[in-house]
Amino acid sequence: MSEISLKDDLSPENIPVHVAIIMDGNGRWAKKLGKSRVFGHKNGVESVRRVTEAAAEIGVQYLTLYAFSTENWNRPKIEVEALMFLLVDTIRSEINALNKNNIRLRTIGDPGALPASTRKALDKGIKETASNTGLNLILALNYSGREELVHAFRDIAAEVREGKLSVEDITEQVIHSSLYTNGIPDPELLIRTSGEHRVSNFLLWQSAYTEFYFTEVMWPDFTKEDFYRSILNYQRRERRFGKTSEQL
Repeated sequence: MSEISLKDDLSPENIPVHVAIIMDGNGRWAKKLGKSRVFGHKNGVESVRRVTEAAAEIGVQYLTLYAFSTENWNRPKIEVEALMFLLVDTIRSEINALNKNNIRLRTIGDPGALPASTRKALDKGIKETASNTGLNLILALNYSGREELVHAFRDIAAEVREGKLSVEDITEQVIHSSLYTNGIPDPELLIRTSGEHRVSNFLLWQSAYTEFYFTEVMWPDFTKEDFYRSILNYQRRERRFGKTSEQL
């Protein structure tokens, strides 16, 4: 089935508002070719471009990409440094394209540990695309789902200690408003490439009712066609949220 026909098969009334992706398999893809892991990450950038374009074309409003987890700091130093350089270089080179396509760049996670050059490039990209009203491209950088919850609970505890909030007032909405994703709807669909079947500390609170789509395709090989296929799979599911089929 061609890319065009897959796109044409999508129901415009059932496009997920928010899609999240765990972009996995860059290193293994490169290893199969006898190349370095960094080579895989560089080719993964092309997949980011393809999928961002595809998401914008079909009307996805939020696309969150798991770009760098807190655990990724444990990788070899040369790989981490290359990833940071690649991130800076990509943001700088893509700002014009983002603006041309009305895409807004955003980020979630703890930026404090990121190199100054990375933070500077991020800040520039975020500032220069802030007025765009199309797709929100959200990069999860130095992100940890558990750390996000710890951060949120500490903020809430501080408000209780200061008398700004009572224990009885703590609700799901209060917790949600303390997360990095405050103001961003929970993802309806989470895609993971490369055949792994786990969430790897990604959007733990937000994915309570998310639909998961796992594919054997390595991230550098992930095409628009693969993205549309994941959306089609999502559209064939019945989302009940605890109800029965008859209640929907």
